[in-house]
Amino acid sequence: MKPHVVMHMGTSIDARIVPHEWPGTRAFGEIYERIHRDLKGDAWIVGRVTMAEFGKGEPLPIKATEAYPRATWKAPGAEAGPYAIAIDQGAKLHLNINRANGDAIVAVLTEAAPDDHLAELRRDGISYLFAGKSELDLPLALDRLAADFGIKRLLLEGGGGINGSFLSAGLIDEISLMILPVADGTTGTPTLFDRPTGPGVGLTLQSVDQLENGILHLKYAITR
Repeated sequence: MKPHVVMHMGTSIDARIVPHEWPGTRAFGEIYERIHRDLKGDAWIVGRVTMAEFGKGEPLPIKATEAYPRATWKAPGAEAGPYAIAIDQGAKLHLNINRANGDAIVAVLTEAAPDDHLAELRRDGISYLFAGKSELDLPLALDRLAADFGIKRLLLEGGGGINGSFLSAGLIDEISLMILPVADGTTGTPTLFDRPTGPGVGLTLQSVDQLENGILHLKYAITR
C-alpha cells in the first residue's frame, strides 16, 4: 500500500514557488521547516533539480566493475528514516553526499540507469530503488518506498513538474499550503502545479491559520 502523501509547499499569492528576491524569505524558511516537522513525515520527496541543491562539489563519476541487479539497495546506516527521496529518472544526480538536511537519501531510478551510476551511488552511500523500465512509474515507486523502506507518511515538496505528476496520477491525499504575502507575477516561472493538461481536482478545506509575518497556512484534503 502506498504511503499517505501530504504535499507541503509555500507560494506567493499568485502560486509562484521560486522566491526570487521575495521579502521575508528567511522567516518563511524557518516557519516552513517548523510545519514540515509538525507534519511528521517518515520521508520527504523532491525532484532531481531540487535535490541537486544539496550536492557538494563537482561530479565524481566512477566506472562500475560489475553488473548490478535492478533491485532495491539500502545503504549501510540507512536502515531507518526519516528519508530524503530524490526522483531521478535520467540517473543524472551527482551529490557526493548521502544525507540531505540530516536525512538519508534514497534515489528513485528506472531500470535504464547505467551500472556506472549505481556504482557511484553505492560509493557515496545513497540507497536506491527502481520503478519502471525506462519511464518512471510513480505509483510503483510509492509502493516500493512503503514496502522496502517502511514509509507510511510522505511529504511531497517538489517543483511544479513533480507536483503536477503526482496530481495527475491521483497520488496526493492532503495539501499543506503556505501563502506568503508576496505578489510575484514573473512570466514563465514555476508554479505550484505545472502539467500539460488534465481535469481539475476538487479539494475540501480542513483549516486556515494566520501565522506570523502575514503568512496563511491552509490545509486541504483531496476530494475522492
